[in-house]
Amino acid sequence: MSPLDAVDALRREMEQELARGILPYWMERARDPRRGGFVGSIGADDVPDPEAPRGSILNARIVWTFSAAYAALDDPAYRLMADGAAEWFLTHFIDPRHGGVYWMIAADGTPVDARKHVYAQAFAVYALAEHARATGSEASLDAAIALFRLIERHAHDDVHGGYQEAFSREWALLDDARLSEVDADERKSMNTHLHLLEAYTALHRVWPDARVSARLRELAGLFLDRIVISASAHMSGFFDDDWTPRPRGVSYGHDIEASWLLLEAAGELGDTALRERARGLSVRMARAVLDEAYDAEHGGIVYHRHADGTLDDGKEWWPQAEAVVGFLSAWEETDDDEFLDAALGSWAFIREHVVDRRNGEWFRRVSREGVVEPGHEKAGPWKCPYHNARACLEAMARAGRVRAAAAA
Repeated sequence: MSPLDAVDALRREMEQELARGILPYWMERARDPRRGGFVGSIGADDVPDPEAPRGSILNARIVWTFSAAYAALDDPAYRLMADGAAEWFLTHFIDPRHGGVYWMIAADGTPVDARKHVYAQAFAVYALAEHARATGSEASLDAAIALFRLIERHAHDDVHGGYQEAFSREWALLDDARLSEVDADERKSMNTHLHLLEAYTALHRVWPDARVSARLRELAGLFLDRIVISASAHMSGFFDDDWTPRPRGVSYGHDIEASWLLLEAAGELGDTALRERARGLSVRMARAVLDEAYDAEHGGIVYHRHADGTLDDGKEWWPQAEAVVGFLSAWEETDDDEFLDAALGSWAFIREHVVDRRNGEWFRRVSREGVVEPGHEKAGPWKCPYHNARACLEAMARAGRVRAAAAA
């Protein structure tokens, strides 16, 4: 099979998975018919828990997913989902007094964790900007702009660049900046800045304000000069205020995700020189993941290399999704079929082992060989439809571009 035919087949399979597997699961199982919105948890047994707390990250990612799906596929059912999710998010997650997005609310909408973590603000901007792009919603655009201004007012580090991470409900800087118990308590993180990068890229598409351009350029520069370690083409995960790295190992999923998001951000700015810098680093990052993390025997990428050199060779759903996109991006940039083979191999592993063919959606985590690890939820504060739906949408778009270029 030629590379073009292989990419066409990938597009067909991933579009089918999106339209018949991922999106219907969230439409049929995740909605709360009594309170509205979406349940906060669906267990490994695929049973929703309508009483579970509801996370801002999950709900923002649902808004993004159905907005992007509607923009790509023009299905009115996706528009209804996107509009309903955005309205519920704006009504329940935005703090009417102090502004910003709560971290967690109870099922009845009462805030139970009112922290203003910049990671959550970033996902809200990302989701609402995409909803505005897909539907023309002025309410979502206005909310995304207001969140951008809050982030800039309270979180931007005017001395060292980048952003502080965690604030109280009233926007007082907190000592504990962790997203979860597995994170390091450091002043700045790669993860938050990565999702600000994608959020500001999305906002720039619908509101190309000069200040958004400047901050997006600053974020791209931080990845090029500070966050990615030039010698290894891996990212540091955590930093001091002045961007001194605090090593915590290598997250291969974040590396391959950043490889294409950085290129996307540089392209959005329309700066040829910046894009060329980003291109060189992006390809090197994808090559490092291919050489160190791609599983040639089974397909997919392993999860993490710890600071002591040991590997967590399990395979969570989201790095596999990002591997498809990142390797496709590297192939588009280089025509190196090793990258295409890795993208196809990653999808083959997902298709055979990560997709739940019986009940829909993707399992959260499987072993290196593809055995489902028990006890992991199907939906929760972190488990969501964003990485896998986005991978399908990106594969569809990239296949279309490649085919159009070949026909030109």
